[in-house]
Amino acid sequence: MSSSTASAPGRGGTSPAPSSTPASATAPRAATVKGSRLAFWVFVTPFLVGLVLFTVVPIVWSTGLSFFEARGTLTPTRFVGLGNYTHFLTDDAFTNSLGTFFVYALFIVPVTMAVSLGLAVLVNGLPRFQAFYRSALFLPVACSYVVGSLVWKLALFSGLPSGVANSALGVFGIPPVSWLGSSPYWWIVLISVRLWLQVGFYVVLFLAGLQRIPPVLYEAAMLDGISAGFRRFRYITWPQLRPTVAAVLLLLLVAAFQAFDEFLNLVPTNPSTRPPLVYLYNVALGAQRDFGLGSAGALILTTIMVVVALLQTRFFGFSAAEDRNGTSRRRRGGVQA
Repeated sequence: MSSSTASAPGRGGTSPAPSSTPASATAPRAATVKGSRLAFWVFVTPFLVGLVLFTVVPIVWSTGLSFFEARGTLTPTRFVGLGNYTHFLTDDAFTNSLGTFFVYALFIVPVTMAVSLGLAVLVNGLPRFQAFYRSALFLPVACSYVVGSLVWKLALFSGLPSGVANSALGVFGIPPVSWLGSSPYWWIVLISVRLWLQVGFYVVLFLAGLQRIPPVLYEAAMLDGISAGFRRFRYITWPQLRPTVAAVLLLLLVAAFQAFDEFLNLVPTNPSTRPPLVYLYNVALGAQRDFGLGSAGALILTTIMVVVALLQTRFFGFSAAEDRNGTSRRRRGGVQA
């Protein structure tokens, strides 16, 4: 009451003096809950201990072990320096496994992106039963990759004339195909099982992105004559989905690097379809059981994944275009000023 009366202009035309009180002094202070610090550490400590024990310590131990020979034991036995690293960089089997990853990622990343985005747009446009279709599409995500691989191997693509895929081909007079025994048919099996297992997860992500788009943008587009169809998707939906697309692209690349279960269960002995993780599994836990060599390979693979993720974030990241445009505007503004 007194402050408002003092700041009001007087009838004599005297303007109020500017207040010298800083804004931070008048801002309300955040209430401190008694015992909040103790509660914070009670909740955070178990996760922090688990992170240190099961993530930080293994990484540090694996880094040290990569400079040693450790066959059949987790204890370093003989110092080899960078020998494990040079072995991988000159090993044709390891470079071939990286080639397998690139072929696999070349197909699975864009196919998953296109299918999940298309399904999300269709489900988002439904006037009813969106929750049902969302749940139905997400259901395969809860299935184990091992179980999915066995279903694909024993029922759908068994290679027998009684298999589902060969029975469908038989309707058109096409002879049975040995899906897992000949190229390039095994890629159809590997990509289709991964697609079935993971597409529902990305549909949910795209649905979340679609439902964040303000409806006023579509209303403005309708006033401009863009009511529906590809033009509305191109000029409204796709630009608004760019952060979601960047996140999905990064997750798909990481998932492609981590491909393991379907390769190990469907084509375990085929060197032409052996991704890096399966190769490292054979090195560390196969006949060699060389944990030092396997640790070096794991660190090399981790480095490759980090570099790819950084490049993806740099060129297709969450705010790369806005940052570049903002920087350009600031530079132009600085020149004009």
